[in-house]
Amino acid sequence: MVRAYQPERPVPDEVVTRLLEHAIRAPSAGFSQGWDFVVLREAADRDLFWAVSSDAGPEPDDWLRGLRTAPLLILCLSDKDAYLDRYAAPDKGWSDRDEARWPVPYWDVDTGMAALLVLLTAVDEGLGACFFGVPPDRHEALLTAFGVPAGRRPVGVVSVGYPAPDRRSPSLRRGRRSVAQVVHDGRFGRQWTAAGS
Repeated sequence: MVRAYQPERPVPDEVVTRLLEHAIRAPSAGFSQGWDFVVLREAADRDLFWAVSSDAGPEPDDWLRGLRTAPLLILCLSDKDAYLDRYAAPDKGWSDRDEARWPVPYWDVDTGMAALLVLLTAVDEGLGACFFGVPPDRHEALLTAFGVPAGRRPVGVVSVGYPAPDRRSPSLRRGRRSVAQVVHDGRFGRQWTAAGS
């Protein structure tokens, strides 16, 4: 995750288009495609985003100061109704829109997968990117500021741009968990080993 950018280098339109074309190729339950993306390329739009989504304190912290240099922000919004409507369609076999059928909110999961495709495409394009959230108490102001219709939820935001020098996150000192620590073979707690090893 890149958290500081070269603000004077905009992301070319054709690259922005590729980021979004890849995002909409993400899998979605029932091919519901319950996502929307608001692209903020203009400085005034990005300033409005930061004004409504973060504290208006006198001096932002290093993390926020770096993110604010991104020349491109993509708001990733989920649409629960698209899933409830899709699964109430005759070919899905449910006759209602009962949310209890969804113990995992796939509208958010699928939107997150679309955001991941934006991140991966940014790397392929030689850019840096970071996925981050909007505080829940700021959701309503964010949706209002950008004219987002009712029923959409901010799953996260992807900042994109050409990376600038930055300090490494102190969290990285924790180290990455190994495959042996997180992958289980057939049953939880049984260490996974590759065939032939």
